Amino acid sequence: MGELEGRTALITGASSGLGADFARGLAARGCQLVLVARREARLKELAQEIAARYGVAVQSIPLDLMLEESPEELYDQLRQAGTRVDVLVNNAGFGVFGEFVDIPWQQDRNQLALDVRALVHLTKLFLADMLERDFGYVLQVASIGGYQPSPSYAIYAAAKAFVLNFGEALNYELRKRGVGVTVVSPGVTATEFLEVAGHKPSSYQRLMMMNSRDVAEIGIRAMLKGRPSVVAGWRNALVVWMLRFTPRRLMAATANAAMRIGS
Repeated sequence: MGELEGRTALITGASSGLGADFARGLAARGCQLVLVARREARLKELAQEIAARYGVAVQSIPLDLMLEESPEELYDQLRQAGTRVDVLVNNAGFGVFGEFVDIPWQQDRNQLALDVRALVHLTKLFLADMLERDFGYVLQVASIGGYQPSPSYAIYAAAKAFVLNFGEALNYELRKRGVGVTVVSPGVTATEFLEVAGHKPSSYQRLMMMNSRDVAEIGIRAMLKGRPSVVAGWRNALVVWMLRFTPRRLMAATANAAMRIGS
């Protein structure tokens, strides 16, 4: 695979946090950008910042990817404009903290729509074009929560387990093609995630929290190396490695304690 200079990257969930830092990291490598998120004002502000700092073309598209028709609308809009997407970063997603039985179905449905359905649909749409050109990268954003059952984040962790397995399977399917698929699994990161989830961070989470820009850089580097997956940060990688030796009946209890102790 060639360099990213002059290529176009599409980043979802780009208005803040990891999405914004994926955008900065790719712009620094010469990528033109298409930024997608719901918050139009934040997108425009970021687009102006990146264009001024890195001298690349940046397009912002306000869109709610939780709506079933949105991925195809986005694909059609870019195709009609002649925009060729060479890098797809499926970053959009959110979690809801709380007991499963207490969370309204609407929130559960929105989580699944964004964290799973939109991610798969966007991958299906843009991957086909990448394969026609024999060039492209897809970066799927999962979570270390995807490596274990996580009480109080039951749906989010299950969705990220799907993303992890889906991405690694695609990486293998495409191993002899010119397109790579990589999954990055962050741990607790200094973004708006916990605030949106309604979760006051535990002492464990405060200890493990990573800088968003560092996580984004780890993901981009792993993507460019063609790695199937990467866990962001050595402490998170150690936790995931230790899970190999943890009986499954203890995993849920361990995850529950990490979410709540000292909160």
